[in-house]
Amino acid sequence: MYVCVCNSVTDKDIHRAVSRGVRTFVELKQETQVATCCGKCASCAKHVLKEAIHQHAREEHAVPAFDGLAAA
Repeated sequence: MYVCVCNSVTDKDIHRAVSRGVRTFVELKQETQVATCCGKCASCAKHVLKEAIHQHAREEHAVPAFDGLAAA
């Protein structure tokens, strides 16, 4: 989904930025140019950034599945 039409920034772009270490809205603006033109997308971009950070944290802390091991 497009978050910033002015600069063609999508939700996937924001998720990729988070995977590269972006954690603040200022960093996101520098990395993607989101909300640097008209600014109408700022609230949506902040929401997507927050979701991406939470998703990234969950993925980092996920316990890998151990195939073939039975629970005792």
